[in-house]
Amino acid sequence: MAAALAEDLGTGDVTAALVPSHQQVRAQIIARESAILCGTDWVTETFRQLDSSVRLEWSSRDGDQLVADRPMLRIAGPARPILSGERTALNFLQTLSATATAAHRYVEAIAGTKCRILDTRKTIPGLRLAQKYAARCGGAQNHRIGLYDMVLIKENHIVAAGSIEAAIGSARRLSPGMPVEVEVESLAEFEQALEAGADIIMLDELSLDDMRSAVARNRARGSKAKLEASGSVTLATVRDIASTGVDYISIGAITKHVQAVDFSMRFEFGA
Repeated sequence: MAAALAEDLGTGDVTAALVPSHQQVRAQIIARESAILCGTDWVTETFRQLDSSVRLEWSSRDGDQLVADRPMLRIAGPARPILSGERTALNFLQTLSATATAAHRYVEAIAGTKCRILDTRKTIPGLRLAQKYAARCGGAQNHRIGLYDMVLIKENHIVAAGSIEAAIGSARRLSPGMPVEVEVESLAEFEQALEAGADIIMLDELSLDDMRSAVARNRARGSKAKLEASGSVTLATVRDIASTGVDYISIGAITKHVQAVDFSMRFEFGA
């Protein structure tokens, strides 16, 4: 938060300085469109760091469905810090609410199935944990947080290690007890990952028929491996993918293709 404020304020807000230091105001923040709210703590902390006397009254909380043009936050206090914090607060709010809203749309699209939507590491640099939190607010589940909490063996790892079996063997030896996931691009590679004992197998860009086949083979063997679909998933295709019987669908678009939610702050004088 301090870094976000510092890049905006620099040596000081020269425009807010035009307002008398004693001026008190009231303001409200509204969403111009329907969305899932996320980012209340970031907004609160923005104004706390600028001036602890700024008063915030939230009528909604993270994860709530917002109705367009209805206020979800009322603010009162000194005009200068409210003016200075407006853009930083709205930047966090619009980005995190956009992430939560995108996640919610995918979750709603597969409602009634046993499949779960996962996010990815395709996040805005510096906002990884914030966007992961936003994905949860939208109803999705977090995949791994970073490179340290789960082994995810992808195409280049397999090439470098020599084979899927070799890569999984090294993972078990070097990171005992840690979940091991393998990305596969064909049913032949799926069989290799299954034989090698992967905990999760990511079916990358496989056809719906191949996904169904992988699910059937996994069940026939009584395997405990979870299957995750990935690659080129859209709102138009996600339900068909979920219907194949996969356990998870990971979607990078939740965090990297977000379109900011339109929020607005309106001022009134006389706090």
